[in-house]
Amino acid sequence: MTRASRNQEGRFAAPFLLTCLALALALQPGTGRADMPALQLPLDCSATRCFIQKHVDHDPGPGLRDFACGRLTSDGHKGTDIAVPPADATGAGVTVLAAAAGRVRGLRDDMPDIDVTVPGAPNVNGRECGNGVVIAHDDGWESQYCHLKRDSIAVRKGERVSAGTRLGAVGLSGDTNYYHLHFSLRQDGRVVDPFRPRSAETCGPESGRSPWPSLPDYRPGGVVQVGVADRAPGWNEIKAGLEPVDLPDGTLPAIVIWSQLFAGETGDRLVFAIDFPDGRSRSDEVRLAKAQPQLFRAWGLKAPPQGFPPGAYRGRVEFWRGDALLARDEIAFDRP
Repeated sequence: MTRASRNQEGRFAAPFLLTCLALALALQPGTGRADMPALQLPLDCSATRCFIQKHVDHDPGPGLRDFACGRLTSDGHKGTDIAVPPADATGAGVTVLAAAAGRVRGLRDDMPDIDVTVPGAPNVNGRECGNGVVIAHDDGWESQYCHLKRDSIAVRKGERVSAGTRLGAVGLSGDTNYYHLHFSLRQDGRVVDPFRPRSAETCGPESGRSPWPSLPDYRPGGVVQVGVADRAPGWNEIKAGLEPVDLPDGTLPAIVIWSQLFAGETGDRLVFAIDFPDGRSRSDEVRLAKAQPQLFRAWGLKAPPQGFPPGAYRGRVEFWRGDALLARDEIAFDRP
């Protein structure tokens, strides 16, 4: 039987962070007061890889700028998208947690989990959040949790919840085409970026009191997951939750290493490699021709005439932007 293990550099170790929401309100990031609630992680990332796909957009015009003056956002974005690998969301599920104590002000739990980009997807106008929960906190603060899995909501309207209360599970409902949580933090109706709650004038995290126990390193792009198969998988196959190791126990026509990534920019380099049981290594480089918020690439080797030798293999992926290594991930697997 094929066995595998994974190791990744540049991953988010909890605690990491949050926010977002596709509200139909024309709000700009606010300047939160010092009494904003202390926040905890809104996802249980103990058994998955959580990564921030987008931050709040701080550019008031048609451009875009995240809190670090980078491009990890989209024009008019009102929060931060926290995404998870599809296989984890479709498998055991990823739990959404209340970020702070409060009272459930509203919820919805009946929308299907459907990629809005597929033909025949339902119209979600006016219900972009999908299944979700809104929690009212003290002093005009509220948090909103969007794109939860249908029938996963675990709280009731009017219920008092504590920080860390289970609200539901990450899903694919509403205006989305990938598994993630939209967590939006607002005060008196205005969006507040928890990475820069008081000022949007300069770049980087603010000094002084933070609403978070600790802030994660800013990541302008990274590797979501790495897998191995006997063929080049399709993007829809990966989004549907392809297992990291998808190899038959018999003869292999090929060994293909694939990688799902986020925030790719034009000219970024992906270095793929396969280490063989006898110590040999083969590698190749792939360049990105265009910027893509979510993407995957694959590279592999056809089987030699005598087949692949038995033993322990390792696949590796490095994600480079210029001379900077953004992330490195690997997967180990055995061949009988």
